Amino acid sequence: MDSNGNGICDAGESSAFTGDNGQFTLPVSGGLVVAEIGSTAIEYDPDAKTTHPVAARIVLRAPKEAPGVVSVHSTAVISEMETSNLAYDAAAQKVAAALGVSATKLMSDFNLETDEVVKRTLKTASSDGLQRIQLALAGAKATDDVRKALASATGTLDKIANVVVIYLENRSFDNLYGLFPGANGIANALATPASYRQLDRDGVTVLQRLPAVWSANSAQASAWAFVASLPNQPFRIDAPPGGASGLDLSVISPDLTHRFYNNQMQINGGRNDMFAAWSEAGGLAMGYYDGSPMKLWKLAQQYVLADNFFQGAFGGSYLNHFWLVCACSPVWSSPPAALISAVDSSGSRLLLASGSPASALTGPPAFVADGSVTPMLSGGLNYSVNTTQPAYQPSVTPPAAGGDPRLADPTGAGLVDFIPLPAQTFATVGDTLSAKGLDWKWYAGAWNQALTDRSVILSEIYEPNHQPFNYFSRFDPTTAAGAAQRAAHLKDYTDLLADIQSGSLPPVAFYKPQGDLTQHPGDTDVMSGDAHVADLVAKLQASPQWKNMLIIVTYDENGGFWDHVAPPRADTWGPGTRVPAIVISPYAKKGYVDSVTYDTTSIIKLITRRFGLNPLPGVRAQVSDLSNSLDMSQ
Repeated sequence: MDSNGNGICDAGESSAFTGDNGQFTLPVSGGLVVAEIGSTAIEYDPDAKTTHPVAARIVLRAPKEAPGVVSVHSTAVISEMETSNLAYDAAAQKVAAALGVSATKLMSDFNLETDEVVKRTLKTASSDGLQRIQLALAGAKATDDVRKALASATGTLDKIANVVVIYLENRSFDNLYGLFPGANGIANALATPASYRQLDRDGVTVLQRLPAVWSANSAQASAWAFVASLPNQPFRIDAPPGGASGLDLSVISPDLTHRFYNNQMQINGGRNDMFAAWSEAGGLAMGYYDGSPMKLWKLAQQYVLADNFFQGAFGGSYLNHFWLVCACSPVWSSPPAALISAVDSSGSRLLLASGSPASALTGPPAFVADGSVTPMLSGGLNYSVNTTQPAYQPSVTPPAAGGDPRLADPTGAGLVDFIPLPAQTFATVGDTLSAKGLDWKWYAGAWNQALTDRSVILSEIYEPNHQPFNYFSRFDPTTAAGAAQRAAHLKDYTDLLADIQSGSLPPVAFYKPQGDLTQHPGDTDVMSGDAHVADLVAKLQASPQWKNMLIIVTYDENGGFWDHVAPPRADTWGPGTRVPAIVISPYAKKGYVDSVTYDTTSIIKLITRRFGLNPLPGVRAQVSDLSNSLDMSQ
């Protein structure tokens, strides 16, 4: 009996243990009930007649008006009572309506429900809620309020009317936020040599120093030559004794290898000890900055920095944009043989070419075939995992001579690397939003110009592989329906500014800055993109929709930079390396470092939960939905 209402089983409060059938009898009545379930407990599924140990701590609550069934749903009701200041009946009705069931059924034992549709709804919501509770409690700080953690994990998120996702480029967490106070960063890595020392390509020999930056061009070579003399450990790029003050966040660094198989080889089973070995940029992979001059750093200090957020898929920007919108990898039936990668029996490592340098200290690696497509996998399909062009314009692949100017030349204009990907048909988060009657938009810098001026594509101001929806048949510009979908949902940055100012942002908005404002190594510096996004956030905060807005600023992938935290194991596709994520909202916890496990699919999971969408099958059960970053009582 939770006499003081703090959501914890305190010493001295009346208590009881559940029996083998899950039932309990408290010696007193008339108050709140709290249940603490630990790893010594067993969860029983009466439908499947199976049991399994509880994997991580769970806390459930029930209001005094209905203390008999303690569940995720009763926890959601008491959370709504506390965070929204609602009476019991109103809170129960609100939670029930969000699930599409009656309040009576919501507060009953769904295991005894005879309506199979209602039972399935409540059971699924319970499983999802239990997972969120476990992740939230596992990542909680000792000073965190358990009640608020439970409220974020179980209550409705209807105070949030607009979700805005800003997608930046190619930075690992340690690269930009490794020195962030209170985060799991460089200091933790340096405490244990095994957390950072890099191995040579044999996977056994510890490198005596960092390899040279092989990918540096002639104009960059002298500035980055110092890397080859550094000890085998992470180093500050922007300050001695590793780097130099002249290589600060406003300087463009060389680009680094960031491809599907290379990323897996660098992660090396979670040891993260072969980043330098399998990069054309060699030791630059181990570099990091003091990110404190960034405006985004200051926003992270004010709101929430997630320090356990991983890129959805191994490898580069192209594949991770798909995972942002569909949690899927694009299929390519019968791809050109020249595009298929050559991998070993593990299915995750590229085969080395004859004559490839045996040591990372003597040259960059060379592979038999590091293509854009996987070999045929167990399901009998090939997948496009490295940059491939869309079949619709804008595309790096030009239209065919004399062909439809809205399409890319299906022959690749004579170049096999430019043969476009066949249009995809997977369901996206855009489809699930539209099915619910909800508007959404993908805003992109230089989109309008790219439709008429190929120079912005060839100069990489607009990058077609950063517009995932343009790969889907729903947006075929040669059909009336596809043209209408493009006009409704694929927009320019100027449209974003207009919608912000008028207070007409859709419920879900994605924004991809143009290429020189994304913080992508090799293309641009960090500070240009930082200033651009900070200015955009300020505009969003000044908009009439701010009071009900949630902004997520994150990165598509690590860009080849090392990070010391092992990604969680999930499936063939990822997750990959840890990347920064900042949650900005009136409902964000203030000055908080969130250590709950997330990946790119967490964004889809949050949108799906908030708007009651049909779930996408690729969204991972192992990650939470970012709700632990929120305090809905604000």
